[in-house]
This record gives sequence, C-alpha cells and structure tokens, in this order.
Amino acid sequence: MTLTPFSALLARAEPAPEGLALTIPDDWMQGRSVFGGLQLALCLRAFRALVPTAPLRALAATFVAPAAERLDVRAQVLRRGRSATHAEARLMDQGAPVVLVTGFFAEPRASAVAVTPSQALLPAVDASPLPYVPGVTPKFTQHFQVRLLRGALPFQGVPTTEASYDVSMRDDGPATEAHVVAIADFVPPLALSHLRQPAPGSTVTWLLEFLGAPLQGLGLQGWRADVTLDAARDGYSSQGVLLWGPGGVPVALSRQSMVVFG
Repeated sequence: MTLTPFSALLARAEPAPEGLALTIPDDWMQGRSVFGGLQLALCLRAFRALVPTAPLRALAATFVAPAAERLDVRAQVLRRGRSATHAEARLMDQGAPVVLVTGFFAEPRASAVAVTPSQALLPAVDASPLPYVPGVTPKFTQHFQVRLLRGALPFQGVPTTEASYDVSMRDDGPATEAHVVAIADFVPPLALSHLRQPAPGSTVTWLLEFLGAPLQGLGLQGWRADVTLDAARDGYSSQGVLLWGPGGVPVALSRQSMVVFG
C-alpha cells in the first residue's frame, strides 16, 4: 500500500460550499471510520480560512457517526470580538453530520499569571517501535513511529492507569497545529490495555487545549504523550493526555470520553 503523507493529504483539500472537501485514502482509516485526528485537522484547515492569524486556544469535538471516504466541512464564525473568536464546523458525510467542532482562537492578553508544566523524567528504556499488524492495528498507525516508554500496550490484560508514548510522524513537516491534532489523537484508549483480546474503541467527545507554545522549529520526531485513565465504567472511559514537543516543550492538553467495546 502506498502511503499518503499527512501534509500532502491536507494540501489536497478542495474548496466547497461554506468550507472544504477531501477524499480520504484507505491508509488513513481507523476501522470503518476516518482517523479522528485527520477529521479535526480538516475542520481546523477550514477554520483557518476564516480566522487566519489568531492563535488557536482550543478545539472541542463531538463524534456523531463514523466518517467515510469523502468528507465535506462547513465552517462559520459564531462571534468575532476584539481579541477572541469562536467558530463552528460540521464535518459532513453525504449530507449528514458526523462530527461537530467548535474552535476558540484568541490573541495574547497581558497577565500576571504564568504557569508552565514541567516534564517528569522517565527511566531510560530500550523499546522497539510498535509494529503495524494488518487486521489488528488501525491502518492510520502506519504514518507514525511509536515506542511505549511506560505502561502497557492494548490487549495485554494489564489494568494500568498511566502510560507514556514516544511518538513521531512519518511526514516531512514542518510541525503545524494540524500535526499536533494528529499526534494527540494517536494515543489509543488506555482502557484497551485491560483487555486480553482485541476489541475496538473510539472517541465520543474530545477537548484539545493548546498551551501557547510556539511550533516554529519543532520537528515531528520525538514527541511524548503522557496518558492517564481517570475512570472507566459501563463501557465508557475518561482519559487525559499531556502532549510534549521535542525537548520537553508542553504543547497541548487533551481530554477524551471514549467507548470501549470489550
């Protein structure tokens, strides 16, 4: 299978009524749906046509239904203030909404409050990159090179509540907001590590907050995702991720409500 790099794929997005349209190749599928990080990245691209310069502060998404190969984004500005802008996007599949997204963009404000997370040191590990296993591993994972730094892999029957991944993207870059979205969404449901056999899992709601770190000069190699499983019951789990850029730069906070079919 010929892989389509992330940057090259987003560059194929075509103008469409009220937004953009894009046909997704098979290597970016996640089971019967398009990789969620790519779905939000496409919505973000539509937002940026409306809000070109203000820093992105947060994206909030609700995944309504699986997204198929041909996707259309309809985006609009809800309110534009002197420093803050709220926008809304709907990702459509054959006229029906599959993802609802809101974006919050805001210029910096003068403030006496400044708190920056500090990255905890982890014991050195000599872990091999996780392999792509056809029929078991989602197809989109071929675009990433990932090592498990601590915790447990999915389907190991280990009831872990914390994990850390070293994540790199097979893409020429440079790093953009869209790449951050994709890297943040690579992390699988940590609840899957509790299971002893393969079962699907997916995101229902997702809040991704950007911490204001400049992305200029950051490569796509050597990112770290620290994951916590805060609660799980009745087939649903609540998971958080603190995403670090190369060199331990705090870039984003992620909060996802997930469903696990097992």
